Amino acid sequence: MIFRLSDFQFPERAARLYPDTPERPWVLEVGFGDGRFWPHFARTFPQPPNYLGVELSGVSLLKAHRRLKEAGLGNAILTKLPADVLVREVVPHAGLDLIVVNFPDPWPKAGHTDHRLLRAPFFRLAASRLKPGGALLLTTDHDEYFAFACTEAEASGVMRVELGPPPPAALETKYALKWRDLGLGVNHARFVPLAHAPVPHGDTAAYPDSPTPETPVPHAVLTLPATFEPQTFEKVTQRSPQGRGAEWTVVLLELYQALRRDGWVALAHVVEGELTQEVLVGITAREDGTHLVRLAKFGGPIITPGVKAAVGAVTGWLESQGALVKHRGY
Repeated sequence: MIFRLSDFQFPERAARLYPDTPERPWVLEVGFGDGRFWPHFARTFPQPPNYLGVELSGVSLLKAHRRLKEAGLGNAILTKLPADVLVREVVPHAGLDLIVVNFPDPWPKAGHTDHRLLRAPFFRLAASRLKPGGALLLTTDHDEYFAFACTEAEASGVMRVELGPPPPAALETKYALKWRDLGLGVNHARFVPLAHAPVPHGDTAAYPDSPTPETPVPHAVLTLPATFEPQTFEKVTQRSPQGRGAEWTVVLLELYQALRRDGWVALAHVVEGELTQEVLVGITAREDGTHLVRLAKFGGPIITPGVKAAVGAVTGWLESQGALVKHRGY
């Protein structure tokens, strides 16, 4: 099953995601590629564990979905998200039995190490999401990245490093087969949380829970000037005030005429850390002569502070065009 970010709760519960198998171990694979690892690895358990896979490639997402479906692995959920967003916002404290990272992007160029996943902050985050006795497994062909990850794990203060051979399933991935055919080896480590180490839940505030019917969608009600008819629209960029909570950047990219010709739709690009969303904000005429500025549900956006700010940015732009705001709900 493929999940969007909006399909999750924050944090999640294994019992909700896997109602038929809530008692089974819960495994997260970061960067599952075309999905070859999990069918092999799942067979090493008496019963297939509950599986959550995260990947950035949409093509890989579809390939892996087909592969896992053909393998009959019904208790598997795949999603296309940055790994740290998923682990921080979706996975509950002490929720996972295992985290698997096979052949991650090593970001080998000078100055690119900050892009690497396996750095001390992520190890601290991962340790907070693992159950007692859980572990993070790393298999990679990149010697320098492997040494870097081991050093970062020790520097995190919450992980110990255990070296050993990789699970055979890790050698069935696309990259493992490539390097094996070339006669090259791989490195493997098991990172285990220290029992005595303080384990934080995470380093940022979580996104709000999934909207319910009672949760108001960000909106505003305003009166447009009688002569309002936008002929040109220039890109608008807004950033959160420093020192005032969550950081976000909103870019209003385009303004489109609605098909019904009684309003417009603004396209906004919203960036909050590693999370990026593109949302639509409608400007719709109402019977009383006012207009409603409202976040569209298209695409299932998560109502974050940045998304609320996007509605505010559209409202602010309309004010600059002479609109009078009667009500703000964001």
